[in-house]
Amino acid sequence: MHSNHLLLEEPIRMASILEPSKSGFFPALTKIVGTLGPRSRSVETIVACLKAGMSVSRFDFSWGDAEYHQETLGNLRAAVKTSRKLCAIMLDTVGPELQVINKSEKAITLKIDEKVTLTPDQGQEASSELLPINFLGLAKAVKQGDTIFVGQYLFTGSETTSVWLEVNEVNGDDVVCLIKNSATLSGSLFTLHASQIRINLPTLSEKDKEAISSWGGKNNIDFLSLSYTRHADDIREAREFLSKLGDLSQTQIFAKIETAEGLENFDEILKEANGIILSRGNLGIDLPPEKVFFFQKSAIYKCNMAGKPAVVTRVVDSMTENLRPTRAEATDVANAVLDGCDAILLGAETLRGLYPVETISTVGKICAESEKVFDQDEFFRKTVRFVGEPMIHLEAIASSAVRAAIKVKASAIICFTSSGRAARLIAKYRPTMPVISVVIPRLKSNQLRWSFTGAFEARQSLIIRGLFPLLADPRHAADSTYATNESILKVALDHGKAAGVIKSHDRVVICQKVGDASVVKIIELED
Repeated sequence: MHSNHLLLEEPIRMASILEPSKSGFFPALTKIVGTLGPRSRSVETIVACLKAGMSVSRFDFSWGDAEYHQETLGNLRAAVKTSRKLCAIMLDTVGPELQVINKSEKAITLKIDEKVTLTPDQGQEASSELLPINFLGLAKAVKQGDTIFVGQYLFTGSETTSVWLEVNEVNGDDVVCLIKNSATLSGSLFTLHASQIRINLPTLSEKDKEAISSWGGKNNIDFLSLSYTRHADDIREAREFLSKLGDLSQTQIFAKIETAEGLENFDEILKEANGIILSRGNLGIDLPPEKVFFFQKSAIYKCNMAGKPAVVTRVVDSMTENLRPTRAEATDVANAVLDGCDAILLGAETLRGLYPVETISTVGKICAESEKVFDQDEFFRKTVRFVGEPMIHLEAIASSAVRAAIKVKASAIICFTSSGRAARLIAKYRPTMPVISVVIPRLKSNQLRWSFTGAFEARQSLIIRGLFPLLADPRHAADSTYATNESILKVALDHGKAAGVIKSHDRVVICQKVGDASVVKIIELED
């Protein structure tokens, strides 16, 4: 993979751009999160999604009930066994999401310059003149001239399926709005977003808590996507809730930034969260269009420097209904990779899109091509400069491993880790080659039973750019002997060879602990 790396400043033959890309065991270093739903929940489709490059499956509780998601998860587990591809589980909360209730599911036609009333009376029938909503306090939160957006759940932004409203007047609990564009709303679930309006609802609702404690607890979710995160306290409260649910104390919390309020408190949220999801759909409504790119670049940079995963959403909306992305979308994916994002999250494209497998494959190919022109040297210098001196011991080892791998043109970096921290620090410096993270299990006890750690840590690396986990045999303890470490290394090298990442005479950088010392060594493989 490293040998294919080039910079745009280097002279290249333009005709080489037309040469077909080589496919590999790892489609790209950048990861893909796929939302499973009606179009992507069969075992056969999930197997194809995993083979195309999906490494994290997202279960969106705004859509479907626990029983529905449990059936989908059962299919995912069968697909993982069939494909022999590891996949992490992400539960996405509903949060303080405002919704239009359309019980009849009949299409609603809204015409430009006419008026429609938003009412909290959910007993009313949805129509062209009246839209019932699930929030009593909207009338107190908005004022004349405010902008409200209504669209199909996971809207793609098409003018024909989403509508912009302007608040005309507040009448008791009702809000009368002027329709700014003609649209037809079809389906049972529409989301409502009031631009830059603070909504006084808890970030973690009772419905969310029930889903997490029952479905999440039963299934040992790897990630919690906390929708509408607005303050650092939201993360702290969610973490406290998870800490009371046994193994879910290990679940990582990703803050979903989708309002101006979340943007204002971004730095504090980043300190508390395990990662950030840039929810560009809703945030794109809160921000002027010309500011969206600036937020993306700034947020990804901050995540990169903190060594925390940045996930970008809403990149190929048109593939919900089309086999190919637009030119702008393809460039958007590439720019997210060049900005330094860890993963691309697909929502409507895989949940209800017509081409879930093709979408994952296409996004993976764009990511792989973009990674070839990622300026790793500049990124490395920038990160070292930001970290400053003196570095902590583990960070110094991690940055040295990456620099050594670049200098000797290594095919891969193999990192021995028990907590996953060492591997994450290596990935922070964005090496151009895969990092095979060998997770060494640890024996632990909760006073009732003994168990091994490692599975959580392995799956949680599936959202980090460049990290590819390998769970070591539980019989090899974390404080293994030299002979045992060599045995595990052989397994990791064989894994790399089978994946096509490593071949004879390649150089590989190894990062491991020997006694109390952390060691970086370079090996050259024989025939």
